Amino acid sequence: MNTQLTWYGHAALGLKTGGFDVLVDPYFSGNPAASARAADLPADFILVTHGHGDHVGDTVAIAKRTGALVVSNFEICNWLGKQGVKTHGQHLGGGHLHPFGYLKLTLALHGSALPDGSYGGNPAGFLLTTNDGRKIYMAGDTGLFGDMRLIGEEELDLAVIPIGDNYTMGPADALRAVKLLQPKHVIPIHFNTFDLIAQDAVAWAEQVERETGAKVHLLRPGQSYTVA
Repeated sequence: MNTQLTWYGHAALGLKTGGFDVLVDPYFSGNPAASARAADLPADFILVTHGHGDHVGDTVAIAKRTGALVVSNFEICNWLGKQGVKTHGQHLGGGHLHPFGYLKLTLALHGSALPDGSYGGNPAGFLLTTNDGRKIYMAGDTGLFGDMRLIGEEELDLAVIPIGDNYTMGPADALRAVKLLQPKHVIPIHFNTFDLIAQDAVAWAEQVERETGAKVHLLRPGQSYTVA
């Protein structure tokens, strides 16, 4: 059984794993880097790392159209629930066995105010153990933090991390993150959507592969990587 991860641009991801379609931070409407339309994508589950508009994105519209269950922190789930969306609330350090795998919320250093200014709780990353035992860490929007070393003890098959700087880790800290996480494979996201987060991902990938044991996969929006 394989898991396929698609980068749709910015921080929007799609996972096909265990027969389920999982969207992560589905920001399509208004996303200049988006490679798909919200109305065209299937979803059984939607994962939301934090409350900012470029991550909550089209969650409500997609969840109502597909009937997808949304997994996020408790505060975001309460906010979504008031809009008629099915949710499953978790919190930092807490894990739950979902049909698509065991999902644990990890620390992320960021903010989480919701688009209407409501309190969005703590931002999070996601550590997913797929049903065939693959470990995928999706960091969400975060700065560098030392406990990434603990996440790395999970022996990650794949880490998906931001490199855009200004709002998240930049290239230098993202390189340090890879050294702490020690994943087999890395995919950078959250860069080049806007001028403010423009980065030379090719140069970053070359440095990561020189200085770590990780293989970097530079995806263009719409491209996929298979975690075999």
